[in-house]
Amino acid sequence: MEPSDGQTNNKTQQLLMAWLSQPLSTIIILANIFIILGILFNRKLHGTTNWFFLSLLFADLLAGAALPCIPKLSTEMHLNYYPCFFIYLTPNFFFLCFLANLLVVHYAKYVCIIRPLHYQASWVHRWASLYILLAWTAPLVFACLPLVWNHWRPNENCSFDLVFPRTYLYLETYGLLIPSILTMSFMCIQILWVARKHVKDIKNLLHSVTQSQASSELEQQLELRNAKSIASASIIFLVCWVPYIVCLNISLLASKQSISQSIRTVVTCIGSGSAVAVPIILSLGNHQYTAFWRDLATKVCKGCCQGRECKQKQAQPNINISPGNICIRERYPREAPG
Repeated sequence: MEPSDGQTNNKTQQLLMAWLSQPLSTIIILANIFIILGILFNRKLHGTTNWFFLSLLFADLLAGAALPCIPKLSTEMHLNYYPCFFIYLTPNFFFLCFLANLLVVHYAKYVCIIRPLHYQASWVHRWASLYILLAWTAPLVFACLPLVWNHWRPNENCSFDLVFPRTYLYLETYGLLIPSILTMSFMCIQILWVARKHVKDIKNLLHSVTQSQASSELEQQLELRNAKSIASASIIFLVCWVPYIVCLNISLLASKQSISQSIRTVVTCIGSGSAVAVPIILSLGNHQYTAFWRDLATKVCKGCCQGRECKQKQAQPNINISPGNICIRERYPREAPG
């Protein structure tokens, strides 16, 4: 019996889901484990700001693990009430936790840079555990709302439309997700603006000390670092957040109009994967988070080099020549033989 066109399309979509979501999920999980271990084993990083970032990395790891499950949620399944809601609500909870923790990290950095003298007395520093708890409990409460607010009908298959009402999706997308992304973007712009002002103050101070109009090497380095910060923030927004926002709008549009399932799968994987990659990009840009692994690699390389040198020394023959047995020709090379 030959397979129908519908079965062939389903197999193609499943292969597309696997090829897109599973490699992204594996890379995100391994990268987060790599950075988490680097923070845990480095005692210099055991501070309030890094605990916020560690909570973000755990949320990012869970979101990366849930990434292969998201494209499968577009198909109908034969499930009962609680298994159906568990499968749909768990990935939504992980992504909401990821976004909430990312918002807390940006807010802590914003307060630290905008008000550096008052940071130690601020609530985000004194009640860090409370902020981390809220970053996990608030998404849990909102993610569980479909348990009491849904379109469930006992005789129908488990599907996305039965679990999530359209009003809930609009509230989550335009009331939480997109405003949170725009808020983080605003805080990044404010931080870059403050950094720009500091660079100008340092340049004016250097000019007043040196009394020269030519830019020094230090000024050029400051300008280069500021340009790199602006470029990295712009790239993160364009590469990571813009596809995610487009993905959210297409998902809402797809519930109204007939959009190809393959297009939805590609957009969902790329958008969600790019958003989850934000903490990894921020971590790799900070050399402190990878210092443990760099030091470990340096020690291993030194140990290997020393071991090779020892083996080479052991392999060389030990020849002991007494000073009295030196060849006469070597001692008097210009003397003619006779």
